[in-house]
Amino acid sequence: MENSYKSGFVALIGRPNVGKSTLMNQIIGQKIAITSNKPQTTRNKIQTVYTCDEGQIIFLDTPGIHKAKNKLGEYMVNVAEKTLKEVDVILWLVEPDTFIGAGEQYIASQLENIDVPVILVINKTDTVKNDEILAFIDAYRKLLDFDEIIPASALKGKNVDIIVKEIFKYLPEGPQYYDEDTITDQPMRQIVAEVIREKSLHALNDEIPHGIAVTIEKMKERPGGKLVDIEATIICERESHKGIIIGKKGAMLKKIGSTARYEIEHMLDMKVNLQLWVKVRKDWRDSDLYMKNYGYNDKEI
Repeated sequence: MENSYKSGFVALIGRPNVGKSTLMNQIIGQKIAITSNKPQTTRNKIQTVYTCDEGQIIFLDTPGIHKAKNKLGEYMVNVAEKTLKEVDVILWLVEPDTFIGAGEQYIASQLENIDVPVILVINKTDTVKNDEILAFIDAYRKLLDFDEIIPASALKGKNVDIIVKEIFKYLPEGPQYYDEDTITDQPMRQIVAEVIREKSLHALNDEIPHGIAVTIEKMKERPGGKLVDIEATIICERESHKGIIIGKKGAMLKKIGSTARYEIEHMLDMKVNLQLWVKVRKDWRDSDLYMKNYGYNDKEI
């Protein structure tokens, strides 16, 4: 008898910067979620799809669950917490440590009342000694009754196959929700905006990235399908930030533009003519209207 086809939705949760997006990109085998070591990298639920003979996993990469400081923060936490109630499996990523901080305690308290299998992934185990890993597993086992605990390294691809195998173990039988060549339900404009935001995060110092958003004003393919024109605006919160983003004689903006263009060309498999502008929208992260305009809409949670 043939094995039955399994499918379902998996929420990837964890504090900011534990490697959720890196893990998802590793499993899917293609870059979808932006990665950076700065907080607030992932702001929306990103849906990616992994398909194999056994079945289909739809990953929801939620924003990091944390105590919110402004409306954007509240929006991110709402998205993450609502997702937990709608999935078949929860994959919780943590860093290798025996000290379980307030952030992890807060997530554990959120999970206690949720009737969904929870798999704990202790990520970044390539950064510690092997004989320390048992102590981390032991510390977390006391925190919550996990269905599975898996030590892994998303960056190095270590035990990623085991994570996928364990997810399928807990998924229900179900239909194929997406074609096998689908890897994300995100519109291309949104992915392009995220790439530009990622390159800005990498290039700028710590103070500015929290307060930037990217909007795509124009994205149009020229006849012949060999070149696409993209016009995008980087939104920041202060006039002084605008100066830093543009840089001396436009050098910083040029750097962001060229690194973003290189990746977008690789992604779209065509030449890209990218033009970037910078606009100031004071305190946009506390404005419902601006947040909605920049793609963070509470009504869509």
